[in-house]
Amino acid sequence: MTVGDISAISGGLFATGAIFILLIFSLLSFGILRMFQHKIRTGWFSFAGAVVSAVAFGLILNQWFV
Repeated sequence: MTVGDISAISGGLFATGAIFILLIFSLLSFGILRMFQHKIRTGWFSFAGAVVSAVAFGLILNQWFV
């Protein structure tokens, strides 16, 4: 395993990635929590929000950073 050079990553890309990763995984964990609480509809809405956030993240990366 070698050390990678991350000096080419901009601050905007780092902030965008951090925000969307926190958003996606928090929605996924909230959905799992709601499923365990037997609030099935709210859980599915959280899962759908995570999918929509992931798609939006992909589109933003493709549009602004690629």
